[in-house]
Amino acid sequence: MTAHQQTAVGGASRYRWTVLGIATFTQAAAAFFVQGIGALGIHLQRDLGLSTAQLGLLLSAAQLVPLVGLLVAGELLDRIGERWVVGAGACVVGVGLLLGSAMPGYVPLLCVLIVVGAGYSTIQPGGSKSVAAWFDASQRGMAMGIRQAGLPLGAAIASAVLPLVAEEFGWRATLVAGGLSALLGAGVFMGFYRRPPTGGAQQQDDGGSRTSLREQLDARIGMLREPAMVKIMLSGTSLITVQYAVGVLSVLHLHRTTSLAAGTAAPVLVVAQGVGVAGRVCLAAWSDRSGSGRYASVMICMIAVIAGMVALMTPAGRSPAVACAVFVWLGFFGYGWYGPWVAYVAESAPPGKTGFALGLAMSVNQIAIVLAPPALGLLIDLTGSFTPAWGVLAAMTAVALTAMTVTAHGERPRAGA
Repeated sequence: MTAHQQTAVGGASRYRWTVLGIATFTQAAAAFFVQGIGALGIHLQRDLGLSTAQLGLLLSAAQLVPLVGLLVAGELLDRIGERWVVGAGACVVGVGLLLGSAMPGYVPLLCVLIVVGAGYSTIQPGGSKSVAAWFDASQRGMAMGIRQAGLPLGAAIASAVLPLVAEEFGWRATLVAGGLSALLGAGVFMGFYRRPPTGGAQQQDDGGSRTSLREQLDARIGMLREPAMVKIMLSGTSLITVQYAVGVLSVLHLHRTTSLAAGTAAPVLVVAQGVGVAGRVCLAAWSDRSGSGRYASVMICMIAVIAGMVALMTPAGRSPAVACAVFVWLGFFGYGWYGPWVAYVAESAPPGKTGFALGLAMSVNQIAIVLAPPALGLLIDLTGSFTPAWGVLAAMTAVALTAMTVTAHGERPRAGA
């Protein structure tokens, strides 16, 4: 290797940390408002007269378009690349929120969040693919964990800031703050992101020129039957439901069930999401070094989540101290699972199909994201208690864990998995 080549390789090695930084920042900036809705629950219910189910529907609105949008985004990422796809998506989020700040009322807010969801579809798979391209398997878990920490980091900042903004200036001002944040993330990503000089392990997909559309569709549908993808879908749908339930319902649980004031309950969510940031990094870094593979940490998270939900269902869950501690526990495991999970998805993808595999796995998660918040909210409205909601989440996660264990029998271990 010549001196010039050595210099280029060294520069690329250093620049991957820049890529990781901007991917994490863009995720946090784009997630700022979308993931901060839960902290605004008390304000939105008071100002707009919403039920718990209607509040859950607000969060689902931003996740509706990604049901299909994630698949489209994944395909675009494989064909066009990350820089402009992610940047354009973050711009849609920012502009949509800024326009939405001028539209009063619940129904216009729902419509705005549907548009925002279209742009938000590109952020998760795009940022994950960019990190997977720059980092090899020995550090990919840690890098994915740091990058995926952008979501709870943005949510934690939003949970600390948005209630204050809503209290001082009204809920519409929170959309302005979220829009400006997303536009800043878009500018940073488009301005600084570059592809790896060697193309990395995740090459762009040029298979469309050699295979028919039918063959390409068959190959993508066939991914759903792979044992690794079955495990991905089972764990992802159960844990993402828990994650969003904690984000939307924890403040309401603390306020109604333990009688904590709104000003005291909201900071607990901030702490839980902050602990989730640490969870995503620590659990993903551990998966790099664990001889049990990345999926061991995901299964540990499922067991921990079940324990936390059961604790909330007991009389101890009505104690402010116990409930706060449980939500912090759920923050670590209920958010932390995503780092090793995404690394496993990226490494399970066929060559040249990383973007689509990420989009596929995340789009399956979207079904749970769209349905769970309003359904859990309706369950709480009908029963007048949070206990049935926590019970449903515990049972669903336990069933998924059992099914995953059965699916895993006979599966051949993959390198790096």
